[in-house]
Amino acid sequence: MCAVALRVLSELEGAEDGAHFETHSLPWGSEHYLNTGRMLPPLALETLAGFDAILFGAVGSREVPDHVTLWGLRLAIVQGFDLGVSLRPAQLLPGVRGPLAGRGPEDVDLVVVRENTEGEYSGIGGFTRRGLPGEAAVQTTIYSHDGIARTARFAFELARTRPARHLTSITKSNASPHASVLWDEVVAKVATEFPDVGWESVLVDAAAARLVLAPQDFDVLVASNLHGDILSDLTGALAGSLGMAPSANLSLDGSRPSMYEPVHGSAFDIAGTGVANPVGMVLSAALMLDDLDLRDSAERVRRAVASACADGVLTPDVGGSATTGEVADAIVRALSS
Repeated sequence: MCAVALRVLSELEGAEDGAHFETHSLPWGSEHYLNTGRMLPPLALETLAGFDAILFGAVGSREVPDHVTLWGLRLAIVQGFDLGVSLRPAQLLPGVRGPLAGRGPEDVDLVVVRENTEGEYSGIGGFTRRGLPGEAAVQTTIYSHDGIARTARFAFELARTRPARHLTSITKSNASPHASVLWDEVVAKVATEFPDVGWESVLVDAAAARLVLAPQDFDVLVASNLHGDILSDLTGALAGSLGMAPSANLSLDGSRPSMYEPVHGSAFDIAGTGVANPVGMVLSAALMLDDLDLRDSAERVRRAVASACADGVLTPDVGGSATTGEVADAIVRALSS
């Protein structure tokens, strides 16, 4: 998928001031792990810190457990660089048939803002009596005032730029009387800084039901790490397929490169068949262009993707019969038209 995104970037070379791309491919991932026992080399973060941005492809292997891939690679970068927010837009494009009957592009156009370094992904916990009778595990959830506040503030600022000016805070404070209650309190405090943005707090289970029944009710959703992860899979599906869903892991102070990746992971059932959907990766590159202040180029990419979809050049996951290469060709043609 990265190859398609890089092809798109090459088409944008020189399109506007600053649109010059020097890229380096780093062979880290499951094959590196199988050869070395590590997902990343020892100085990986120091290497990555020298770049302006990171494009991160789908990773995974049947030979490597998912938790090894996640913690050894993606979360090592996210937490190592303190990429505090994961931005996950979902938009049903013309030409793509969504899963909800009677719902069109005007009904699905929303963004999940996911807290990205804390919560259930803090990595704090352990096992006792491992492999013995009575084996148990403890996983500790960590929410901090500062982590919640910076995520909420980013989400409110984003909501302020969108026509609806509406934010939904996702929580589970009826069952989580400490962490989620802190979440609610901090979000409510941050909300006072944004009197021009309407907002509500919704329990995560109710939000999941409402997203299916009335997706048009939502604009910007802000959620904890786990809730945001789960709901962004749902919103990606509402946009037609997880293959359509981009994301950005953002360095909020700009001190480290942000990382851009499709929401989906590896799809072993179609690996090597040439029909994987490249749209999520291409739209992730558009998010990168936004943050590199190449907004005209980013909009060109989005228009090109929308044009390819409207013309019916779709991979099988969204009801088409096109190959990955055919979708890439259609996007590039639209860019040059």
